[in-house]
Amino acid sequence: MVLNNIETLIEKYNNAETTLKEEAQLRAYFESEDVAPHLEHYKPLFLYFSEAQNEQYTKDVPLKPKRTKLYQWISVAAVAVLMLGFMVPQLLGPSEEEIRQQQIAMETYNQTMEALSLISLGMNEGKAQMTNLALVSDNLNSGVSQVNRLSEFNKQTSRILKNK
Repeated sequence: MVLNNIETLIEKYNNAETTLKEEAQLRAYFESEDVAPHLEHYKPLFLYFSEAQNEQYTKDVPLKPKRTKLYQWISVAAVAVLMLGFMVPQLLGPSEEEIRQQQIAMETYNQTMEALSLISLGMNEGKAQMTNLALVSDNLNSGVSQVNRLSEFNKQTSRILKNK
């Protein structure tokens, strides 16, 4: 009966459903010498918990951490360097070389835009000429079909006149 009770307590322990009193019963059972052979593998676990409960920390815990003022000054210096890094280029402004490079870049951009504009005009003129050619082609095709009808009409007319 006791073994049955221990097995149900172990099952509850594995499911994290035991109370402190039930865990104390399990600890007492596994500290004893008469542990069932199929439950031997639980014995080191509960023995460890019994021993760990008696352990104590004996070193002094410092309440105030030691800080040196050097770390505080390092952070102040880092912030100052960052601020100077952001502010100095804005205060001094761009150099003459940078201004010259910007002007060259702008001139190059304007020249490229002019060249592309000329290419665009040429392409638009070519497109207009292609449209005109397409209209001429359509008109020629229409004229050819009318000439074919006229020649067919002439054939029919000449047959009629020859038969009379």
